Amino acid sequence: MESQRRRRVLVVDDDQAVQVSLALLLKQAGHHATCADDPRAALALLGTAPFDLVLQDMNFSLQTSGEEGLDLLARIKAAHPALPVLLMTAWGSIALAVRGVKAGAANFFTKPWDNAQLLDLIAATLDLGAPPAPQPSRAALDAKHDFAGIVGEHPKLLKVLETIAQVAPTRAPVLVLGESGTGKELVADAIHRNSPRAGAPIVKINMGAIATTLFESEMFGHVRGAFTDAKADRKGHVASADGGTLFLDEIGELNRADQVKLLRVLQDQRYQPVGASRAEQADVRVVSATNRELAELVAAGDFREDLFYRLNLITIRLPPLRERRSDIPLLARHIVAHVAASYGLGTASLAPSALEWLAAQPWPGNIRQLKQTLERTLLLAGKPQLTQADFLATSAVDDGVPGSRLGVDGMTLEQVERLMIDQALRQHAGNISRVAKALGLSRTALYRRLERHGLGDAAAGTDPDA
Repeated sequence: MESQRRRRVLVVDDDQAVQVSLALLLKQAGHHATCADDPRAALALLGTAPFDLVLQDMNFSLQTSGEEGLDLLARIKAAHPALPVLLMTAWGSIALAVRGVKAGAANFFTKPWDNAQLLDLIAATLDLGAPPAPQPSRAALDAKHDFAGIVGEHPKLLKVLETIAQVAPTRAPVLVLGESGTGKELVADAIHRNSPRAGAPIVKINMGAIATTLFESEMFGHVRGAFTDAKADRKGHVASADGGTLFLDEIGELNRADQVKLLRVLQDQRYQPVGASRAEQADVRVVSATNRELAELVAAGDFREDLFYRLNLITIRLPPLRERRSDIPLLARHIVAHVAASYGLGTASLAPSALEWLAAQPWPGNIRQLKQTLERTLLLAGKPQLTQADFLATSAVDDGVPGSRLGVDGMTLEQVERLMIDQALRQHAGNISRVAKALGLSRTALYRRLERHGLGDAAAGTDPDA
């Protein structure tokens, strides 16, 4: 990382006091600061000289909607896509800052800021630097790094992999954001595997699953006799991760009382087991993840600001599956092959019609939902190649989580019923008694439906109970 090189930073804010404060802070850190009062001046400066970083306010007039700031950000990213931008805002405008980050800003900080935290953020952002141009291929990334388990080659995913490759060698804390099912744990694994800590353990904790009464014992351990059931010394998660990585999943679910206890560990890497007389030292690298907007929790008072800054020095945002649809066929083939092997089903494949249908679905549950759908359909279809009809038949009777019904839009009830019956006939080799039982019908009712749908030939001569 090259944080020692003198960098050029553009500060865009209409408040002279903010300009002076940031310019002085940047100078003390060894950087060169140039200031602009408004978007027009900022764009003019960017057009005449190269800069390494922009610190940009979100409001430049009496209007405080932030639209001016978002517009400036969009124009900067359009003209200089590789130039990192850090947004500055007040806590009352956290939602606006989050919009800015989703629109391409590297991160944000708030006014008033903590000098040490801001310098850490600036250094981390500068160290990440501009992404290589052109963007390396998936093959080029895989040649240098271990991204096993992360499937895809969409540009948004490749950007995530590039960031992992850049931050993995450091000990900087990383916050992984993304919807449920996008693969946040896989990112944590990749950061650990590609780091100097790969030989040590990665300890994974679901923070939402630890009861408050057990938090200190689970995280920091305890000594014998510390409480009634403490029959022996017990090592906590922090000690177990010494020399390695501590993955704090669902960090947004941690209550404020336990946030304070965690913060102390992150500040000085020291912890005290329950009942112990002295503190212990642990060398851990922290990666945390959540499907919630942590910054918005801070603004609402549900998450500590100081802990937030400790966790999100580097933020990685995973795109939802609907934003990288071109990866769905790759993922589907990978998942089907894995599921078939794990169940001993032999070789399994997907017909072109199935791949097209899968790529068109919304997948609100992301990769997790895609895997569930593929696994269920493969098991129910009972054949080596899955078609679109197999998925339609399975999804028509899916009674799983909300939003899991896929592919029946635009189909009539008659069409869905025919697909279900056809699927059941193939699954039970035409055995009418078994098909009727599976569909919850009497044999007579099933025969009527077979005749109506023209499926009589499919069952003819195959029912031993006839």
